[in-house]
Amino acid sequence: MVSTKKQETVKELKALIEKQQIVGIVNMHKLPGRQLFSIKEKLKGKAKVKVAKKSLILLALKGAKKQGIERLEALLKDQPALLFSDQNPFDLAAIITASKSKAAAKAGDIAPSDIMIPAGPTSLPAGPAIGELQKAGLPASVEGGKIAIKKDTVIVRAGEKISKEVADALAKLAIEPMEIGLDLLAVLDAGTIYKKDILFIPREKYLDDLKAAYLNALNLSVGIEFVAKDNVKIFISQAYKKALNLAVNGKIMTPESIKYLLQKANAEMQTLQSKVKMEV
Repeated sequence: MVSTKKQETVKELKALIEKQQIVGIVNMHKLPGRQLFSIKEKLKGKAKVKVAKKSLILLALKGAKKQGIERLEALLKDQPALLFSDQNPFDLAAIITASKSKAAAKAGDIAPSDIMIPAGPTSLPAGPAIGELQKAGLPASVEGGKIAIKKDTVIVRAGEKISKEVADALAKLAIEPMEIGLDLLAVLDAGTIYKKDILFIPREKYLDDLKAAYLNALNLSVGIEFVAKDNVKIFISQAYKKALNLAVNGKIMTPESIKYLLQKANAEMQTLQSKVKMEV
């Protein structure tokens, strides 16, 4: 039997699900309590995070009356929590990204991106540390009494597990490659699910994709001669050029064609003059 406290938790979650415009699923796995408190402070007034047991979140999702809410059930994993907001989904994703902080890597962590160590001197003095860096796969040497990296080196690829040797080397170099923050898995907005692979696409790429889509659509509409607001100037320009070309070739005198007809007549006259001179 579910305790009164758990019933109250489920009731509160259901009320928030039905009230808020945006409902998101976040994964809290490996998120320290101190960082969670800091993130909640950063999100204050923009979003609210509610932590509860997975079983209670599932009960709230099943009991809430909201279009599409059942589709979030399959996304509950590890240590889930619910995120509530009235922000646009993509603005919310940007806010969550901004709330993340850097952290040192530990053995067993998964690299979030390629970790590249640039060539050049480090702040480390010549000594035992050079062996630790070399053990991690870095081409280290001594230059001017300091340890230096001979060439740019990717020490771990995105998605790979970080070894103890690599974690120690990164700590020596004071490099913090990990990001601590909310792992937003998906959000529900007006019955539509937006997963993380869509939410976190850089805005610049969205703009580039929109521009490319617009140009492709414009070219297609012109190709099939479908007149629309955005391409009508192109059709008018094409029609003008065809009409002008027809007038010039047909020797039809108009205010627009007279200049080209005179140029054509002048060219023909010069050609005729040169032929006459050659015959003389």
